[in-house]
Amino acid sequence: MTRAPAFLRGTLLAALALSTLAGCEQLQTKGNQPQAVTPQITEDVLRARAQDSLAAGVKQYDAGEYAKAESSLNEALAHGLLAKTDQSRARKLLAFIYCTSSREAQCRDEFRKAFEINPEFSLTPAEDGHPVWGPVYRDVRTQLIAEREATATVSKQVSPVSKAQQLLADGMVKYDAGEYAASRKLLDAALAEGLQQKPDQVKAMKFIAFTDCLQRHYRECRAEFIKIYDVDPDFDLTPAEAGHPSWTHTFAGAKATAKRQLAAKAAREAKEKSAREKGASPATASVPKK
Repeated sequence: MTRAPAFLRGTLLAALALSTLAGCEQLQTKGNQPQAVTPQITEDVLRARAQDSLAAGVKQYDAGEYAKAESSLNEALAHGLLAKTDQSRARKLLAFIYCTSSREAQCRDEFRKAFEINPEFSLTPAEDGHPVWGPVYRDVRTQLIAEREATATVSKQVSPVSKAQQLLADGMVKYDAGEYAASRKLLDAALAEGLQQKPDQVKAMKFIAFTDCLQRHYRECRAEFIKIYDVDPDFDLTPAEAGHPSWTHTFAGAKATAKRQLAAKAAREAKEKSAREKGASPATASVPKK
């Protein structure tokens, strides 16, 4: 067999070495390759999903696909992250669907929710004049106006709200507007001013925790959740609140810690009470001197 020239043998050996080295690097890289990280569902993702569902529902409604539109619109509202105007729009279309399918009670309920979410909500003249849902819409509007006037009359007759309650109300307005830092200051001020009712105290602390978590101040959020249990040991979030991605894990951990602390406190108090009862000497009747 004819031997390859020396320079060719060297080239072949170098190529073989490089190929072997590359294979080793590939194996090492593959072995050290990080595991895929499951993406977290953020509030922005949920908000985008809600907008997509709303857009799909509007398109399906315009195409006369009312069953699909109903499903998409309810899905958009379920996220709880639509702007108020978008929420009232979704409610309006659901009301139209319910009224045209002879579900008047649900139609009425959706119109009422649209008004409650967005006080400026109204139908266009063409929508208002519709023979099916127009009368229902006008009846709901008239009823709500009457209720608001009655509430305003009662409010004038009762004593004005305290400064603490006004601060709480102002803090909630800022929260609904997405101004979380301003909301937290007002809610802190409401507690410092002295909210008298336990439900108001719990509400203020709960939304302080929400604002902290929404601003990624998770340590402060957790601490605020734990403090609530000193006021209300039976406190819990609603299912819709508990599932919020910004604080669901923080709240779960805070709740577990608070329950442990409450249990330890109860056990300590029971032990102290038992010790006091055992240490108390029985009362002796005094004997009168002769």
